Amino acid sequence: MIVSKTRKWGSSLGVVIPKDVVKELKLKEDQDVIIDIKPKDNPLKELFGSVKLSRPTEQLLKEVRGKESKYI
Repeated sequence: MIVSKTRKWGSSLGVVIPKDVVKELKLKEDQDVIIDIKPKDNPLKELFGSVKLSRPTEQLLKEVRGKESKYI
């Protein structure tokens, strides 16, 4: 999977395939490729939304705050 930004090309949008991916996949000009398009709405939510916590967030925050006060 690669992440690329859309770019304006005339009245259309396009994406650029990075050079290292082109080389790895041996892509050529005018070759048909399949692209699975998924907009990346909130990358932080995607990252942290997948983390399963062993305790409720509020409890973890209280524990962290309690430990921080010991070092101040």
